[in-house]
Amino acid sequence: MFLLILAIILFIAGFIVTAALNAHYDTKPGDRIKFPAVIGIAAAVVCLIISCIAVVPTGYTGILTTFGRVENTTISAGFNFIAPWQSVTKMDNRTQKVEIQTSAFSSDIQQVDLTLSLNYCIDQSTAQELYRTVGKNYYESIIYPRMLENTKAVFSKYTAENLINQRDKLSTQIVEATASDMQGYGITVVSIAIEDIDFTDAFTNAVEAKQVAAQNKLTAETEQAQKTMEEEETAKRAIIAANAKAEQDIIAANADLEVVKIQAEASLYAGEKEAEMNKRISESLTDSLVRYYWIKQWDGKLPTTVLGSDSSYMIDLTD
Repeated sequence: MFLLILAIILFIAGFIVTAALNAHYDTKPGDRIKFPAVIGIAAAVVCLIISCIAVVPTGYTGILTTFGRVENTTISAGFNFIAPWQSVTKMDNRTQKVEIQTSAFSSDIQQVDLTLSLNYCIDQSTAQELYRTVGKNYYESIIYPRMLENTKAVFSKYTAENLINQRDKLSTQIVEATASDMQGYGITVVSIAIEDIDFTDAFTNAVEAKQVAAQNKLTAETEQAQKTMEEEETAKRAIIAANAKAEQDIIAANADLEVVKIQAEASLYAGEKEAEMNKRISESLTDSLVRYYWIKQWDGKLPTTVLGSDSSYMIDLTD
């Protein structure tokens, strides 16, 4: 549209300048100056031709308007011809990324400073309607406000402590809520990533103190458990040693008892054997045999005393 107006201005200006020059120099009809008009016409034609050309880059949709009114047709990517009184607005259909910094409150009223990255794109088939109803600044008009609203709503469902380990869950819930809001506008929410969650210094210090206390408690419990286990192992070893000593004493006592038993049985056997031998010797002895051994053992010396038959008297033969 600008080039069309410029072409008209150049066309008129060429004739005005030509007429002014001819009037100033009072030229004759055959000698009239024509080059300003020719230049104006040429410039107007060039501007008019350029205004009929519309180039839409790849990944964009061209929205065709006539005197500001949105037409029912769109222009695809590439080289296109339009009427000089029409204009083209380019709508980006590629996935776009924006970084958002905001703040929210948890369910326990802890302030959280956030950095989020949003990836979104607009549907090519609905780009015309989006431009007609919202305009080219659709991000500032609908995406950004809804994004902030949904982020605050999701974060308010969790305590500050739970927010730390729930990034994926939080992102999913924000995506679902925002995607539902954008569905009617032909805007697709590709992904939302929570880049950073920053709490107040007081809360951070409290969390750190709690973690330190929990770690100290765990260390103390571990040390106590280790000490208890060592004491139990020592007690078990003492019991095992005592049982082993008792078993050794029992074995030694049984061995001693067995030795005594064997010795007793051996003594009994020896006594029985000696008695048996004495019995056999007694049974085999006769008076003649006794006198024989007595005579055999006699050394030839006469006795010096004689004992009476009833042992009531004894006679000394040396006198």
